[in-house]
Amino acid sequence: MADEDPGPLHIRIGDEELLIRRRYEVASIVNDLLIALWFVIGSVLFFSDSTEYAGTWLFLIGSIQLMIRPAIRLRRRVHLRRFRSGEPTEASHDF
Repeated sequence: MADEDPGPLHIRIGDEELLIRRRYEVASIVNDLLIALWFVIGSVLFFSDSTEYAGTWLFLIGSIQLMIRPAIRLRRRVHLRRFRSGEPTEASHDF
């Protein structure tokens, strides 16, 4: 029988932390999907001169949205810090 230990489970502040982590993780994933969507559509629009202007706007939106991901991480860090000041709020597997 193989002894497979997936690693320690760290619950620092109970269900509240788990809920906070899930919400910010979902926000980060949705943001990443939207970034990819804007850049893919923008790239396709660059194939035609008549849609190049719209493609440029989508690239701008995607670029601005790239700034949102660190803002999500910072907000999450500040939110968790309110519960446990002085303790690390990041894990090696954090987004």
